[in-house]
Amino acid sequence: MSDITPLRNAVRNGSGLKRLGGTWGECLAEFLGTFVIIAFGDGVVAMAVAALPGSGRTSSATTIFDAAGDWLLITWGWAFAVMLAIYIAGGVSGAHLNPAVTLAFALRRKFAWKKVGPYMLAQVLGAFVGAALVYLVYYNAIDAYNKAVGVARDAAGGLTTFSIFATFPAKYFEGNMVGPLIDQIVGTAFLLIFIVAIIDMRNTAVKANLGPLVIGLAIAAIGMSYGANAGYAINPARDLGPRLFAWAAGWGDVAMPGTVTGAFSWYFWVPIVGPLIGGIIGVLLYDWFIGDILHARGTKLEPVGRTREDADLD
Repeated sequence: MSDITPLRNAVRNGSGLKRLGGTWGECLAEFLGTFVIIAFGDGVVAMAVAALPGSGRTSSATTIFDAAGDWLLITWGWAFAVMLAIYIAGGVSGAHLNPAVTLAFALRRKFAWKKVGPYMLAQVLGAFVGAALVYLVYYNAIDAYNKAVGVARDAAGGLTTFSIFATFPAKYFEGNMVGPLIDQIVGTAFLLIFIVAIIDMRNTAVKANLGPLVIGLAIAAIGMSYGANAGYAINPARDLGPRLFAWAAGWGDVAMPGTVTGAFSWYFWVPIVGPLIGGIIGVLLYDWFIGDILHARGTKLEPVGRTREDADLD
């Protein structure tokens, strides 16, 4: 088997391999990984919101979220999406797949600042294309649902099918952005705490290449515990890329800037700013409470003739 794909070899005649081995190759991995997250994450929401009702597999063509099981379907779908994406991209780019992770790692994990912009751009583009694929597969179901409820995409009622692509705040916030912003900060802080704990080899690290699986379980846990307030974007690219696609596909102000009259206005910035703040807080909290302690233990010099076991008994 050739070391280089035939298509790349034919197009480039084997040139550019050095570039592929650097930041450009890592960005390609980030693009594909984020594409997979959205293709399966938005895909499972499309199943719950439009495809299952429209296919006759629910009690009516407009029956969605009839029970908690519908939410579990979505949380597990996102968990699997993230897990598979990390398995795909992890060996090349580290599988950040999230600007909040990239920023937090640049601040606390010696990730090169010069790569932050390219990584984030690749993530947003991957999310945009992933949303386009979901639309290509499910646009018939989406149109059927909107027709069944009698709304246009860019009307207030279009928020339901817009939810396939991006997030919005719960009604009980009554348009106030403080609650959703706090929600996104908290959810993403937990995400970064979990990620850095799982990959920290000084801690009880997950081994045998099971890290992506456990991170997927972390995504499910966040969705189950903190999902309803604002749709648990916890990833600026996951929300912005599909939001931009939905705007281009006809959801109008509902998508960008994220406005539904009488409900909320200019919401788009919340799932961008909140996760970026939360990611930084999460990695700082882990280092303060756990990472610094592990570092201190690892660098502690034991007196001659004493073992670590002896010190532990003191």
